[in-house]
Formats: sequence, structure tokens, C-alpha cells
Amino acid sequence: MSASASRNPRNRAVQSFQEFWIKTSLWLSAAFSIALTVVILLILLGEAWRFFADDSITFGEFFGSLEWTPTVGSTPESKSFGVWPLVCGTLIVTVIAIGIAVPLGLVTAIFLSEYAPRRVRAFLKPALEILAGIPTVVYGFFALTFITPSLNWVHRLFFGERGFGAFNAASAGIAVGILCLPIITSLTEDALRAVPRSLREAAYGLGGTRFEVAVRVVVPAALSGIVSAVLLAVARTIGETMIVALAAGSTPRITADPREGVQTMTGFMVQIAGGDFSNFGIEYLSMYAVAAVLFAMTFALTLLGHRIRVRFREAYQ
Repeated sequence: MSASASRNPRNRAVQSFQEFWIKTSLWLSAAFSIALTVVILLILLGEAWRFFADDSITFGEFFGSLEWTPTVGSTPESKSFGVWPLVCGTLIVTVIAIGIAVPLGLVTAIFLSEYAPRRVRAFLKPALEILAGIPTVVYGFFALTFITPSLNWVHRLFFGERGFGAFNAASAGIAVGILCLPIITSLTEDALRAVPRSLREAAYGLGGTRFEVAVRVVVPAALSGIVSAVLLAVARTIGETMIVALAAGSTPRITADPREGVQTMTGFMVQIAGGDFSNFGIEYLSMYAVAAVLFAMTFALTLLGHRIRVRFREAYQ
């Protein structure tokens, strides 16, 4: 019955029609994603070009000046548009966050992949992934109300004085690091578990301990996946908005002291988008110029991640 039905011309026509619409839907979905990306990029670059088209703004000042004061003064000539203080604030928060998330995430992933029993893994991994579902504004208030007072308590314990301001890069970096911890842990653990069991058994057969097998065999074999997870976390950190807007402050400065308040690129965009400035002013257009720099940084990280995946990818049979 089924064989004769499959040979029925009408059934074949219906099946061909269904396959056509499935392929068309998939193609339209992919085309829509690409078109949306292109439109966003064109709007971003167009508005950034309007910013640089102003007679008072030059590329040399934007990338050469070390002062960012776009909201000071009544005329464009009295303002300063050097983007490096915002880049510095973004980088210091990113370094702190990655310095916390990468070691903890890697150790946790190795434990889940190589040491944890099945029941422990089934409980810990979903519990860690819950952290990724917490709204970032909650992390921002957590940094303000818990992390900063804790840092001041520790500083007072060792140095006898309060060393961290109400807004500082350290508390923002720690909060962003906690946010990125599930990303690194989950993706790294998946990369480690993708390593074939035969490699582990071969290493055990040569007399390796569980720790030696995990560190010297499994981790190098999953290096491309681990690096991809780290770069994804870096991109997530650079683009984080609410935590840094609440906890890092709004003072753009070039500093390496995490106790001071800084302003990141995303924090500045939140400040400008708040509605206090005209949509036709140079301050508003500067938001798009900063966004273009942010896009260039994340795009470079994406290209770097792709090259690393291609360079260190391991193929198993």
C-alpha cells in the first residue's frame, strides 16, 4: 500500500510542493538575516559619516586625542572627541571580566567534563546556565550594592582606608565576569566532551593520570573550541551595556587603576540615547561614531576566532 502510494503522481507532486516551500522558507530566512545585517551596517556607517562630515571633527582628533568631552561647552569647537578614554574604559572592564571568567570557567568545565559524576553534572550545568538568564540590570545593582562595598571592606581591612569609589571599573568587571562565566563554562565543556574517548583511553594506557590526561591531552585537543568560547565571551564583555552603565560610572578617562570610575563605549551610548541631547546635534552623532568603533572591535574578534578555529581545528574519525 505504502509503496504504491509513494509511486502515485499526486503524492509525488504534493511532496515536491512541500519540499519547495521548505527550501524557499529556509532561503528567505537566511536572506532576511543577511539583509537585516546589511541595513544595520549601512545605517551605522551612514550616521558615523555624518559625524565625521562636520567641519569641526577630524579623524586625527577622533583617533589621536586623549580627551573625550562631547557634552562640555556650547560650541563644537569647545568640545573634544578623542575616543581613547572610552576605549580604555572598555578594555579595563574587559580585562578584569575575562581574568575572572576564563580561569573559573576553564576549571569548572574540566571538572564537569572529566571528574564530575553524571548526577553532579546534570545539576551543576543547568545551575550555571541560570546565571546567563539573569537580567543584566540586576548584575549592575548587585555590583553597586554588594561587590563595591565588599571591595571597600577588603581594602579597608588591609590598608585601613576606603579605596574604591561608588562607581569603579573593578566592580563592573567582576559583575561582567560573573555574567560571562556560564558562556565559557558551557561552550568549553561541550568542546572537551567532543574529544573522542579513544584519546583518553590511549593516554590512560600509557600510564597517564586523570589530571595529566585532562590537561595534556583533552585540553589541547579541544583548544579551538576553548579559544572560540573565550573570544565569544570577550565580544560579549565588550558589548555589555547595563552593568557598566550602572557600576562603572560616566567619567571617561585613561587609567589603569580599577578603583576609579570609567566610562565605556556602551555606557556613553546609553548616556546619549537617554534623550537629553538633540537628534541633530554633534553629541548625538558621536554615538554612531563610537558604535562604529565598537563594531570594528567585535568584527575583528569574529575574524580572529574564525582563523583560530581553522588553524587549530582537530578532525577525528
